[in-house]
Amino acid sequence: MRPKPGEAARARLEAIWRVVARLPEGSVSTYGGVAASAGLPRAARLVGRALREAPKSLGLPWHRVLGAGGRIVFPAGSRNFREQRRRLLAEGLTVVRGRVQLPRARDLDALLWGSDG
Repeated sequence: MRPKPGEAARARLEAIWRVVARLPEGSVSTYGGVAASAGLPRAARLVGRALREAPKSLGLPWHRVLGAGGRIVFPAGSRNFREQRRRLLAEGLTVVRGRVQLPRARDLDALLWGSDG
């Protein structure tokens, strides 16, 4: 039996939320990396939507998700930009001109899933 369209969409959002929830403190991923880890390659934009729609009660570490190349995607100087930068700095990450140095994908898999790739 196939899931209803709304159920399938909800399942994709929940898959993304699970990946984001597992990002350890002091680590980051890109929207595309989160999508790939959730089994949704080429769905980076869906990650942004999932984070916007996530219930606050999930307490997701949204600030650990960055644009391509480790870029904070919010406009520089905006409230969201400042908040994400503040949270990243509080976790010991270095932010230079709105960018964080990204881990290698292999390292991210090890952090999320406890394997070496």
